[in-house]
Amino acid sequence: MINKNRIQRLGLVYILFYTVTAATAQKNYVLTVDSAVVVAFNNVTELKNLQIDSFIQRQKNREITGSALPQISGSITSSHYFNIPVTVLPDFISPSIYSVLKKEGVKDATGNPIQMPNSFGSFPAQFGVPWTAGAGFTVSQLLFQPDVFVGLKARDKSLDYAGNNIRMMKDSVKSNVYRSYYAVLIANKRLGFLKDGVKRLEKLYADQEVMFKNGFIERLDLDKTQVNLNNIKATQKQVENGVGLGYAALKFVLGISQKDTLTLVDTLSNESIKKGVLGFENFVYEDRPEIKMLGTVRDLQKLDVQRNKLQYIPTVSAYWNFNKNAQRQEFNFFNNGDWFTTNLVGLNINVPIWNGGQRLAKIKQAQLNLSKTDNTINQVKQAIDLQQQVSKITLVNALSSLDIQDRNVALAERVYQLTKKKYEQGLGSSFELLQVEQSLQDAQNNYFQSLYDAVIAKVGLLKSIGKL
Repeated sequence: MINKNRIQRLGLVYILFYTVTAATAQKNYVLTVDSAVVVAFNNVTELKNLQIDSFIQRQKNREITGSALPQISGSITSSHYFNIPVTVLPDFISPSIYSVLKKEGVKDATGNPIQMPNSFGSFPAQFGVPWTAGAGFTVSQLLFQPDVFVGLKARDKSLDYAGNNIRMMKDSVKSNVYRSYYAVLIANKRLGFLKDGVKRLEKLYADQEVMFKNGFIERLDLDKTQVNLNNIKATQKQVENGVGLGYAALKFVLGISQKDTLTLVDTLSNESIKKGVLGFENFVYEDRPEIKMLGTVRDLQKLDVQRNKLQYIPTVSAYWNFNKNAQRQEFNFFNNGDWFTTNLVGLNINVPIWNGGQRLAKIKQAQLNLSKTDNTINQVKQAIDLQQQVSKITLVNALSSLDIQDRNVALAERVYQLTKKKYEQGLGSSFELLQVEQSLQDAQNNYFQSLYDAVIAKVGLLKSIGKL
């Protein structure tokens, strides 16, 4: 039977090990919004894959470069014929013999001169030896091939294309981080206001209890205050849950574990939202990564048109072949014996003459694809114009609403303080005070909604002008 103390010690060791492991795995991030963007850039899977695609493109470029450099290949061969191939040859020996006999006047058995037959037939012959071996190398150099040399021109454009894809994804990641980060800040700020509201109502309820005991107010006044207090506590609980969900969503956007902890150090105010929303008159379409990417696609398609046109030009390559060959009756290549040398240099010119109009069709296809890209660029520019117009109007309206709601909160707080003083002096009713409290909560809710709308509108405008 296992000792009970030993089990307890083992359990304690396990708990300590689990605690240390969990603490080691868990990370604590203290983040501004800019540092949060950096964390997301390092962790988001989609962005990592696009960066890998960029490295893949670099290797493809090296592959294209390598095809234009000298190509060297070597070979070693050895073969054995179990049966040497047989070739059937016409009988070229008998005619020579008959010619000699006829010339010498040799007669047959009947005494007549020997006559040459009309056909002598054929006989089998074997050429070669059972064992052969060879070793050598070939050096080839491409002098001109259209697709290769156009591919060399396209290397930088291909890297630009990969880079524009990365920038587009970074803009998307940054937008998501901004939205999630500021949503948590706003929810936390709203939670603070709700806690203040709970404190106000709790103090009011405590004061009313004293007044009720002294006979100055009815029980109904206490019940009304309790209803409002319950409602605001329920709202506080909902917002607390929303804050937790907001942190979870932000962790997902950052690409970090849900076990990690986050501390957000930035603050959010009306002034910080308004900062940097002016001076967008110098916008050019190339500030948008979508336009840059389509421009790169257009350049690549122009090179594709050029490549297809160059298909009419001959392909030229040079080569040098050096080989050593040996033939043996037995496998004794490493003993004494001759190795015969073949040394060859040559030039290969492949001239395209006619392929049924395929090259012309490919040129037309490449030109039509280029036209489609031009149309797409024009359409995207129109969409950007609309997006900017909508974003500017949305931001102006959001900032205007934010200013109004900010003033409403200040006004509602002032009205609440005045009404509270009147109530404490016996000049107002609890019903009036609770109505003013509810109006203050409504004003705060409207303010936070306007604050979030303004943040989203600013992010949308910055993204539309390529300044995110």
